[in-house]
Amino acid sequence: MGYWRSLRWKIALLVAVACCSIAFIVGLLVHGSTYDRSMNDGAAKAYTALDGALAPSRGSADGADSVDASHVVYSPEEMPAELVRKAREDGRADLYDESRQYSPRMWAAERRGDGSLAAVSLDMTPDQLSRRALDRHMWKYSLAALAVIVPLSAFAAELPNRRLRRVARTARRIASGDLAARTGAGRRTGDEITEISASVDTMADSLQDRLLNEQRFTADVAHELRTPLMGLVTSAGLLPEGEATELVRDRVRVLRTLVEDLLEISRLDADAEQADIRPVPLGEVVAESVARTGLVTRVTVSGKPVAETDPRRLDRIVANLVTNAHRHGVEPGQDQAAVEVTVGERTVVVRDHGPGFPGSLLVDGPRRFRTGVAERGRGHGLGLTIALGQAQVIGATLTFANAADDGGAVATLRLPG
Repeated sequence: MGYWRSLRWKIALLVAVACCSIAFIVGLLVHGSTYDRSMNDGAAKAYTALDGALAPSRGSADGADSVDASHVVYSPEEMPAELVRKAREDGRADLYDESRQYSPRMWAAERRGDGSLAAVSLDMTPDQLSRRALDRHMWKYSLAALAVIVPLSAFAAELPNRRLRRVARTARRIASGDLAARTGAGRRTGDEITEISASVDTMADSLQDRLLNEQRFTADVAHELRTPLMGLVTSAGLLPEGEATELVRDRVRVLRTLVEDLLEISRLDADAEQADIRPVPLGEVVAESVARTGLVTRVTVSGKPVAETDPRRLDRIVANLVTNAHRHGVEPGQDQAAVEVTVGERTVVVRDHGPGFPGSLLVDGPRRFRTGVAERGRGHGLGLTIALGQAQVIGATLTFANAADDGGAVATLRLPG
């Protein structure tokens, strides 16, 4: 049936309100017109009856036999007070008397030459019943038409609603990173929904082109830098030992790491990475990865977990998370073991006790060349980006959060199982 606040049901509600308004207005108009005609016809009949009853007293034979003179009322006390007032003022008057609900009467009165009043009344019950029957039929058939029109309008609104949902799903897929998603509307002209669909496809094409250009540029720059960088590494190794030499070698190592990270990101962007999945002792692999970083880190393993994963890529993910935690989550003078790695059955949790991840990273995920806030330290923002990309290659999920107790950063890797 769909969500009741969806556009489909709003359209159905609008149609229902419009139909009810039309039925109500038409009902009022027909009721008023029928009532006026009934009053006019009743008054005409009452005057005719009165004229026929008084014809003999006027010396005319016209209609003398139409109404028995005994039906004429001459006493004002037997007439409605309003009828008496109008007849004395205007000479002739009529009045529809509904004082008795189920026995209405139409009165016609005339002031005679000697000042006395004469009046007759006709039973209007059949006319009242006819008008009430007409009102019932109008409302009954209006409700029947509404019961048919509203479902039909809801059904008819489903087609544009379905097209809008397809556009919304495509937009969400594009926002989640699937730039190949399209609505399938093409470039044909049509209604507003078609124009929206075409605009979403155009936007996706533009985003995809820009992203591909950026990826190609990153890969080209990394490849171009790799050759002169190898020369720098070789040259730095030939320099005589000294403080300046160590500084140069350190900067060359940083530059080499950056270029290697850029090349790895370009391969991840191009979907050129393939995982080599096999059973691995999760605790041992994580402990070895942490040890290779050379950073003091507390590792806790629960049991002897075994996971189906790619050990090389898992090593890359753990190393990047631990390095990031030490770089941004360990303040000067703080215990280096403040970074903790906990290995569960199919989970690896890396936690520090620093200022935590910035809000933008928690909402949008890691972004290359962006470290968030100054409290998280310096860096290129590539480590977490690579870790997230490698996690996707092995089918794992990598989530980021801040600890509730001290606000430290918590990265959780969940392997498929």
